[in-house]
Amino acid sequence: MKNFVLLLLLLPSIESNGQIAFQNASFEGQAQDATVPVGWHPCETGTTPDILPGHWGVYTEPSEGETYMGLITREDGSWESVGQRLSTPLEKNECYKFSLDLAHADTYADYNLPLKLRVWAGSSTCQKMQLLAESEVIRHLDWERYEFNFFVKQHCEYIIFEASFIDGVYVNYKGNILLDNLSVIRKCHRAEHRPSQPANNQVEAKG
Repeated sequence: MKNFVLLLLLLPSIESNGQIAFQNASFEGQAQDATVPVGWHPCETGTTPDILPGHWGVYTEPSEGETYMGLITREDGSWESVGQRLSTPLEKNECYKFSLDLAHADTYADYNLPLKLRVWAGSSTCQKMQLLAESEVIRHLDWERYEFNFFVKQHCEYIIFEASFIDGVYVNYKGNILLDNLSVIRKCHRAEHRPSQPANNQVEAKG
């Protein structure tokens, strides 16, 4: 029965009422290190994400399902990012929104400093054509829900989730960010996309 449920989670995205579903939206799989979750592909060179919990000293319970994904940055200036092709493209001049759970681990095998999440879109695999949104610095150890609202400037078929160093810090460092429980992508009203300071984890686009 468990394998059947996992199979359903990994099925290709199905659109309903204009919604775009991610494939394997909660990063399900066998918990192991240096493994890209099914449905996702590595983008940045050296990307070896971990399916957690149970490795590298990280035992935070998932916010949804059985597992989640950890991304890191390194002292050599490298970082990890994963992406996938969307089942339905993001349309030019449209407003969209989605949400996910984010957390930080302070016991990630010495990769323990906080990071931000950046979300990119492009027209080919791993292309970073537009920065859709950027989170605040994720320092909290418990899961918190973040909603991203963004306006698409060009037709995009691919999306990327990227671990990012903190702005204004000019020394590369070992950090981590945990991701789980992606929602579907929905169209939003243009009035929802307006410049403002993030509040209550409502995150505006930076690109």
